[in-house]
Amino acid sequence: MKIEIWSDVACPWCYIGKRRFETALAAFPHRDSVQVLWRSYQLDPSLPDHYDGTTLEYLSTRKGMAPAQVAGVFAHVAEQAKGEGLNYRFDDVVVANSFSAHRLIHLAAAHGFQDAAKERLLSDHFEHGKDIGSQDYLTSLGLDLGIGAAELDELFSTDKYADEVRLDFEEGRALGITGVPFFVIDRKFGLSGAQPAETFSNALEQAWQESRPLTMVPAGAGGAAETAAACGPDGCAV
Repeated sequence: MKIEIWSDVACPWCYIGKRRFETALAAFPHRDSVQVLWRSYQLDPSLPDHYDGTTLEYLSTRKGMAPAQVAGVFAHVAEQAKGEGLNYRFDDVVVANSFSAHRLIHLAAAHGFQDAAKERLLSDHFEHGKDIGSQDYLTSLGLDLGIGAAELDELFSTDKYADEVRLDFEEGRALGITGVPFFVIDRKFGLSGAQPAETFSNALEQAWQESRPLTMVPAGAGGAAETAAACGPDGCAV
């Protein structure tokens, strides 16, 4: 079973949703048969690599939200994050364009480190005040993951994986995704937002059952009679 998750590194609900989904997946009996793929999404592609201001100022000036409203949202989201074992520090968050971070996630995926890259980027952004738009930071993270310096130099000196990131954007739009996190199971089931772990558990079980319909054993298998007795709407066979 394949699960694709459209998500932005700069989305606070995406980290909370990641934790809740992981809780459900850890309890799923068939988790070893589940493939998880992270897909790129940007909440604000127009952001510069480095925004000169705080997160509160960014949302107030660019999103038209009153400072008091923004502070209230931060408090609510931080409380929800705390419930998942996350320590959000919105005062330290560095507002930056996430496009290069998404390219790094694609490079990490080629080495089998996609989830580790996503985890570090989210944690560093919301809990440790790291600059996800900084080439120096992204290079350091890539090295920590075990990616070679030459590949990282190539990533940041070219537009490598830029097309793959944009393709994720296009596929998301084609699926009707207008917000993140968004979870797609086998391209048949969709879940929007940081749902409770119980909701993810129910979706996993439903998708698993529907992807594996009941297989009938042929009549006569194992030496049984060709026609076995059964009952139906018109009565029972003798």
